[in-house]
Amino acid sequence: MNYTRSDAKAYARQNMSGIWAAALMPFTEDLRIDEDGFGRNVRHWIDDLGIEGLFISGKQGEFFSMTLDERKRSFELAVEATRGRGQTIMSCSDQNLDVVMELAHHAEDIGADYIVVHAPALHFTTAQDETLMGYYRSISDNVDIGIALWSHPDSGYLMSPELCNRLADLENVVAIKYSVPRPMYSELSALASDRIQVSTASEDEWLDNVIELDWSLYLCSSPPFLLQTANDRRMHEYTQAAFEGRIDDARRISASLDPVRAALKGTRPPEKPHAHQKYWQELLGQVGGRVRAPLLELTDDEKRVTREAFEQCGLEL
Repeated sequence: MNYTRSDAKAYARQNMSGIWAAALMPFTEDLRIDEDGFGRNVRHWIDDLGIEGLFISGKQGEFFSMTLDERKRSFELAVEATRGRGQTIMSCSDQNLDVVMELAHHAEDIGADYIVVHAPALHFTTAQDETLMGYYRSISDNVDIGIALWSHPDSGYLMSPELCNRLADLENVVAIKYSVPRPMYSELSALASDRIQVSTASEDEWLDNVIELDWSLYLCSSPPFLLQTANDRRMHEYTQAAFEGRIDDARRISASLDPVRAALKGTRPPEKPHAHQKYWQELLGQVGGRVRAPLLELTDDEKRVTREAFEQCGLEL
């Protein structure tokens, strides 16, 4: 890390900005991690697409199907591929707190920039605020690395803006990926943006959040490397226009991506988001690869429909 625990918030405020993407993990035909392919993807995303940082081995990256050693290895691959290029935030999410801590310490040891920890699923509870305060405090007390919170409906509940505002006081909590309705993250922005970066994963809402909420961090999902190519960086362009106050330009450029968004979303089978995104990557010339069980692969017909929509969506390869 390039900062001390006491400097974590200030360092993140200075350096954790721009577009961050959630990396998909390519698997080979025999379902091993495709280390070379992953490295090529990372270098393309940062060098060619201008992505500032990468979210590693989260739900998009299929962490749930990886062994602990594989998760650690994915961290190492990301640090190696981003060195001198971009930043990393390592997903240490797990139901077992010992696993969370082992991954967090590994991230610190290998030089990751930050970690992110998903709010755990909780059983037999009718309220959770004090449980979550204790949970995140125990992580914060035992690592120096900057921590991003993550609240998502997958936990079975959403952390309230009031709770997140309390968690923002923890010394090395620097950000939150707040996958909640807009009124909730707008409220948290008003409460806690003096202490943490507030963000959500929706690309559809990103531009409005820059303009209306003065956000400077997109943290994060897969559109940054699915809606763009080395020759067609419209998400990067509309983001820069918004940051520079050229709002009309930003809205015009963003609107031009609507056919690409429609093709990407409209062809995605509801049970196959990972396989669909990986196939879209392959159409872009990236390394997609297979998915691991319990995820499902695309059928030939689903690939045909996706390929036809891709070819007509207007992305410049």
